[in-house]
Amino acid sequence: MAVTVDIVALTLRAGALHVLLVERGGPPFRGAWALPGGFVRAGRESLDEAAARELAEETGLDATQLRRVHLEQLGSYGDPGRDPRMPVVTVAYLAFAPDLPEARGGGDATAAAWVPVGALALGEPDAARPRPPHQGPGRGIDGGDSAPRTPADRTPGPGVAEAPLPLAFDHARIVADGLDRARAKIEYTPLATAFLGTEFTIVELRGVYESIWGSPLHAGNFHRKVLSVPGFVEATGATASRGGARGGPRARLYRAGDARLLHPALLRPEESAR
Repeated sequence: MAVTVDIVALTLRAGALHVLLVERGGPPFRGAWALPGGFVRAGRESLDEAAARELAEETGLDATQLRRVHLEQLGSYGDPGRDPRMPVVTVAYLAFAPDLPEARGGGDATAAAWVPVGALALGEPDAARPRPPHQGPGRGIDGGDSAPRTPADRTPGPGVAEAPLPLAFDHARIVADGLDRARAKIEYTPLATAFLGTEFTIVELRGVYESIWGSPLHAGNFHRKVLSVPGFVEATGATASRGGARGGPRARLYRAGDARLLHPALLRPEESAR
């Protein structure tokens, strides 16, 4: 049995939530898109070190930049047949940070790309999915070499809906679990600020919540809720360099506070929590 790590790396690009994917250069699933990851160097690195190494290889982040990345274990996955080569247990990680650089293929990946999460073929997260009693080896995208269209080649013709992008192995399940974790954690922790720079406006913070939850929020209510949570954010005393789109005074700048938990929590709108 082998042990691997896989990383669900999330960032905001042009106001939309994106996940880092790599195109596999070798079997199994040659040409398919998957999460960045690889085998743990047994006896030479910890799981956390392996995850940080794989993330750095695919993004070009150096040691200083990696310190800005929030990285936590998401879960372990070891269903029989998840990897057609041998029994493989993977420890998945969730990572997010602001302004992550352009992706680059590293290791056995021929390409890498930031892909909008809305373009992926994802199922229900584990919390909402009945577990099958047995999972055998898959076929096609789930168990052998296959070559789905790349993100750059997925422009549909006139009047044709764009098909969701499938993922290799059980990575659709892992991404779904990562998104579910991220959506839940920003309810009761201040980790939404990890998607932003050291200084930000409440409007920018609201944009993080809207992108991750996939639901618009009432601007005034959100502003009041954020400022009512002790230690969530703190004012810097400065203002943004430019005013809003409609003119008016420049927005105040804030930084992350020292709270570890949000009390009261910022609960998702019911429609985005379903």
